[in-house]
Amino acid sequence: MNKTRSESVFHSHRLDAGTGQLLSVRLYRPADRMRGGVLMVGAMGVPQRFYGALAAWLAEQGYLTVTFDFGGIGESLDGPLKSVQTDVLTWGRVECPAVLDFLHQQAGDLPLFWLAHSLGGQIFPLAGNQQLVKRMVAVATGSGYWGYYNPPLRYYSWWLWHVLVPLAVRLTGYFPGKRLRKLSDLPAGVIRQWRSWCLDPEYLIGAEGSAVAAAYRSVSQPVTFISLSDDEYLSRRSTEKLLACYSNAAVSHRHITPVEFDLQAIGHFGFFKAAENERLWRAVLLPELQV
Repeated sequence: MNKTRSESVFHSHRLDAGTGQLLSVRLYRPADRMRGGVLMVGAMGVPQRFYGALAAWLAEQGYLTVTFDFGGIGESLDGPLKSVQTDVLTWGRVECPAVLDFLHQQAGDLPLFWLAHSLGGQIFPLAGNQQLVKRMVAVATGSGYWGYYNPPLRYYSWWLWHVLVPLAVRLTGYFPGKRLRKLSDLPAGVIRQWRSWCLDPEYLIGAEGSAVAAAYRSVSQPVTFISLSDDEYLSRRSTEKLLACYSNAAVSHRHITPVEFDLQAIGHFGFFKAAENERLWRAVLLPELQV
């Protein structure tokens, strides 16, 4: 069987972030001269393999690119999910800085970029070593407060957060999203903490308090938000709400539509899909990675 582009170019690593579980990391190394390093930080519950096509393409453009699975997700799950003890703050404060340090070690003096999808742009300030990053680029990222969801998600969010999530976690010891066809399978600590964020009008800053607010204010490097007109989850208001939290950063916001790129749809996940999106990547993403 022929390998796809993303399957043929990465090198697998197991990284000890100090949480008691090894993280699965994939390193996509350019064949020729390197222009920079990119850490791809994914959406809630989305495995790193989803980002493989873009990671491989970035390597072809000269960027040493790293993807990884958060603890309890994808190839970083070792054993029953109900036994995984972690939460979103651990992902942001412990795992992300460990993987960023790994990229820094591999890239040396090359400029580093943080390429985020959804959750990845929300937890950037938590890393603690984000000063290593030259620019953060966040795609389909915004506040996760339920009141800013786009319909139809907003219409059933009360039932999701007040009934389905608490009941499912109580019965199984984790959130069985795949079986329920809602979100992904998630550790109990992750879904409980995320639920508390999504029910707070100020999202994680409101739920977690002054330390997180200060972390957002500490970000001073350029931050670019790319929102999608047909995002089925996050509204433009949610993007602008989170963007405003980066109050001391040099912020830019680009709102794109599928018709600009002769595409029928992009949506919350479509930016990262393979082949047909290379034109989109070249026009929207590549300029943000220039040094």
